[in-house]
Amino acid sequence: MAIKITDECINCGACEPECPNNAIYEGGVEWAISDGTTVKGSYTLLDGTEVAADAKHAPLSSDTYYIVPNKCTECQGFHEEPQCAAVCPVDCCVPDEAYQETVDELMAKKEKLHI
Repeated sequence: MAIKITDECINCGACEPECPNNAIYEGGVEWAISDGTTVKGSYTLLDGTEVAADAKHAPLSSDTYYIVPNKCTECQGFHEEPQCAAVCPVDCCVPDEAYQETVDELMAKKEKLHI
């Protein structure tokens, strides 16, 4: 399952540089699959929508940092635990129950993001 940032976020930014997939963005900032990944061309999102990897998408939050579920792998294949949660001073990086994924699915996502 992906990680999400709750409303308790204090906007310290500690999580953002820790993400190996560049899945964390400051509130109000647009995101793209290609940001911090090796993806080029088209990419299929979790909902089945096909997008251009470099297409900019609307921010998922305007007030606090946020995590893009399509890019979050819970740090599988990189670290033993999600690094955002490990460094968060207010424990607001928590599992996102809306995105149930197995370790195998998270590893497959990692491979798609970092060819």
